[in-house]
Formats: sequence, structure tokens, C-alpha cells
Amino acid sequence: MSFSFYSSVYPKNRGRLSSNEAPIDAYFNQLIFYWSERLLSPTLRGSRLHELVIFGIKQARAASFGGSLLALILLTSFFEFTTVARYDFLFIGAIFIQVMLLILKIETWKETRVILLFHVVATVMELFKTHPSIGSWQYPEVCFFKIGNVPLFTGFMYSAVGSFIARSWKIMKLRYTNYPPLWITVLLAVAIYLNFFTHHFIYDFRYLLFGLVGLSYFKTQVYFVVYLKKRKMPMLLAFILIAFFLWLAENAGTYGNMWQYPNQEEVWQWVSLTKMGAWFLLMIVSFVLVSLHQKSTLFTDQLNERRIVQESKI
Repeated sequence: MSFSFYSSVYPKNRGRLSSNEAPIDAYFNQLIFYWSERLLSPTLRGSRLHELVIFGIKQARAASFGGSLLALILLTSFFEFTTVARYDFLFIGAIFIQVMLLILKIETWKETRVILLFHVVATVMELFKTHPSIGSWQYPEVCFFKIGNVPLFTGFMYSAVGSFIARSWKIMKLRYTNYPPLWITVLLAVAIYLNFFTHHFIYDFRYLLFGLVGLSYFKTQVYFVVYLKKRKMPMLLAFILIAFFLWLAENAGTYGNMWQYPNQEEVWQWVSLTKMGAWFLLMIVSFVLVSLHQKSTLFTDQLNERRIVQESKI
């Protein structure tokens, strides 16, 4: 006897979900349609308010890795750890979350490999930034699972960014128009990554990089499906919104004493808004890495726009 997410919630598969979608995502998508039709009037159903609520639900699902890890960070800040170090507990917890994502088929092995690549790339940056001669930030607690001054759980915080992007791509059925050539985005991501290191020794090119990102993605539109209709948003606006929420998450992380900036050693303060710019650039690196796994959805010209519209309709 097999259990079907589809039949248990809504037999007609109103979501028209793709075969590579996780069963648990199929379940939630069907649930949205089922309760929307039961609870809402035809006038309210499909309205912008309705779509805004669903958009929030879907984004929360996309952030399942990051949200779970952030909740764990905040919860552990209320306890004293004696037998095992707090950072080690978070490391084990992060591995458990990742394993569950794979078991539930929320992420595929191929997606996880791409996300782990960003994990490694970010850990190398962490090793550099936390070196005593640089001292951009520090991790104040002791632990066993670490490399240099960097607890191993920190790489998972960056993995959470990659996971969110990869999950959003599937859940929101992302498609693009006027996407810049792939080689340009790769070179831009490499330049951004290198600038995180070189700006300590030579001129900081971040404002030039902001301009290049703007020029590259100025015409790019991202198309997504919330409920029934296909919506679109300027790609740059999407980047800015993601960077803003990452900045909020960073404030929550520092409030939970997960890491500290030099001005937070004595008393907690809000992380400077300038750090949102750093997250914006780092998120571009993660986005480009994930995009290499999603090449088929990046380039949408006028000839296949009609096909994309049909695929996006639910």
C-alpha cells in the first residue's frame, strides 16, 4: 500500500507539479489550492492579498534550511552548554538538517553538491576574514570541530543561502528574460569573490562591482508563479530584497552571540547597513553557482515565451 501526497489532499493535481519536485512540496502546493478553494470567496481567491500570503508561505518553505538553522542558533543562545560546545552542537544539527533535506528529497544530490561548493568557497573566505591580522569578525566560543579560527558549522550558514536560491527556483518556477551571457556572470562572480580578499590590501572595488551588477542585470526580469498567474519582477529588485533579509538574519545571528563584529564585543549593536551591500555581492556569487545547474531556465527569448507562459500556468 503506497501513500500519495496528491490523492490525500486533492486528486486533480491542480498544481501541475513537475516530476522533479519533492513529494513534500507537492503536498504543500496541493494544500494551498485545496484550502484556498474551500475558505476563500471567488473574489478574494487569486487576489493580490491572497498571492502575498502564499508568496510568504512559499518563501518560508524555500528557506527551510536557513530558517531551521537560524532557529537553532537563537534557541541555543538561551542554554548553557557543558558536555558539548554550542558550536559543535550546531555543526551536528546543521548536518542533520541537510541529511533530512536529502531523505525527504527536498534537495537532490546534484543541487547539494552545488550548494556545498559555495559552502567551501565561503569557508575559505571565513578563514581569511577571521585571521588575527584581518579581524573582520570573530567567533567568541570554543569548539572542537573547527579549522583555524572558524567553527565548521559556519559554512552551513552560507549553504543556507544557496539552498534558499535553489529551492526558490523550483517552488516559484523561476524563468528569466534578458539574462546576461553566462560567461559575464561567472567573471563577475569571480571578481566579487576576489574583492572580498584584495580590498584589505588594495583599493576596494565594491562600488565598481555594484555598477557592473547593475549594468549586467538591468534589463533582466524574473518570472515566477505564486498561485494562478505568472508574475514578474526586476532581477535587481529581487537581489536587493534577498540581501535585506540576509542582513536581518545576520542581525539575529549576532544577537544570538553566534559571531561578533569588533563594535559588538562589549554590547550588541545592529549590524551596519553597509553589510547589506556585502551580502548583496556574496549572494550574487551563490546565485551564479546555482545558475550553472539551471541553465535551461535562464535564457527565454520571444520565440519560446509562449511555451514558458504555458508551463508557468497552474
